[in-house]
Amino acid sequence: MIAAMNTVILILLAVTLAAVVIVLITGVVGMARGGDFNAKYGNKLMRWRVILQGLAIVLFLLFVVTASRG
Repeated sequence: MIAAMNTVILILLAVTLAAVVIVLITGVVGMARGGDFNAKYGNKLMRWRVILQGLAIVLFLLFVVTASRG
């Protein structure tokens, strides 16, 4: 049971980390180019990056807790 839960948590963590990288790269490229895209989406991308990083930390801690019990 715990092994299956750890597998699910690891998959969710990998997806979340991939999303963080995508949002980060999109934000950096948008900021480098400037213009309307950065003005419109710059803060939204930063907010999503912070939210996704927080989710990744929570998932990592959840994985550590469940792994230490199994």
